[in-house]
Amino acid sequence: MLPIVFHPGHARHDPQRYFKAGGFHPHPEMPSRAESILAALRAEGGEAVAPDDFGPGPRADVHTAEYLDFLSGVHRRWTAEGLDSDEVVPNIHPGRHMAGRPASLLGQVGFHTTDLSSPVGPGTWAAACGSANTALHAAKLVLDGAPAAYGLCRPPGHHAYADMAGGFCFLNNIAIAAQYAVRRGRRPAILDVDVHAGNGTQGIFYRRPDVLTVSLHCDPADYYPFFAGHADERGAGDGTGCHLNLPVPPETRDNAYLTALDTALNRIAAWGPDILFVALGVDGYEKDPLRGICLTTPGFNRIARAIGELKLPTVLIQEGGYNVPDLGRNVFSFLEGFETAHG
Repeated sequence: MLPIVFHPGHARHDPQRYFKAGGFHPHPEMPSRAESILAALRAEGGEAVAPDDFGPGPRADVHTAEYLDFLSGVHRRWTAEGLDSDEVVPNIHPGRHMAGRPASLLGQVGFHTTDLSSPVGPGTWAAACGSANTALHAAKLVLDGAPAAYGLCRPPGHHAYADMAGGFCFLNNIAIAAQYAVRRGRRPAILDVDVHAGNGTQGIFYRRPDVLTVSLHCDPADYYPFFAGHADERGAGDGTGCHLNLPVPPETRDNAYLTALDTALNRIAAWGPDILFVALGVDGYEKDPLRGICLTTPGFNRIARAIGELKLPTVLIQEGGYNVPDLGRNVFSFLEGFETAHG
């Protein structure tokens, strides 16, 4: 089985609820997600290693100094002000005509978050740093010669922008790992197969020509993140043409998804990367509670085989997937298919 990197400190982030469609709901991004994946992989003979601590440098290479300072200290500030909830949750966001970063705590909470899905608890910062280190360690294994590695990251990362949390994400793990590869002189491509568009990753690299980003996801016309992930978003400035969104209709099933994946893989092959990063979300599963498309467990195996056929050094980074009973089985199906094709 592929090398597995896992940080047990992920469980320090234990969000209790999030706001969606007019009401509060139990939070689906729970510690049991990672534990269920790890248990399934161990049952198949997998062994996990804990990541090294790469320090603040790689995080600062992707995220702004203001945002990192905010995220590392916001729960402490929130508690000191005696606010009503145990978790940091925004109550205002800047609109299209409000661009300034306020000095107040409540203003900064809104400024640095895109939605109400990412409450910050007392252990969120530590868990997010551990998740970023997990992605970095998996990347280092591949950069040092391993054919592929899997980072069991939690909390996930692909919705986090350089200066904003959102979509259950705080630090953009895959962007941090890809930038680490750039610093090592590599030419990375990022393929996002989560059911949601990798909008944060898109935003981070949107004007850059040195990283290709490709996202295959449920059409955001009526699905999170709504405001990004559309087919006409192709990059800007020097990065024009270095981003590709491939939205698919709701209820898309295995065969149609694989047809869209062919377009993604052809674009990656034409761009000519020397390392591939895969944002591995399995929330496209037909029984996922965040249902958008309808992939099957064998479908994940087929998707992974197609990706493995690229034969690129590959770093697999865990993103979404919220059907906890089937989560480990789906991730294993993907990893097995990838390893069968990749070798």
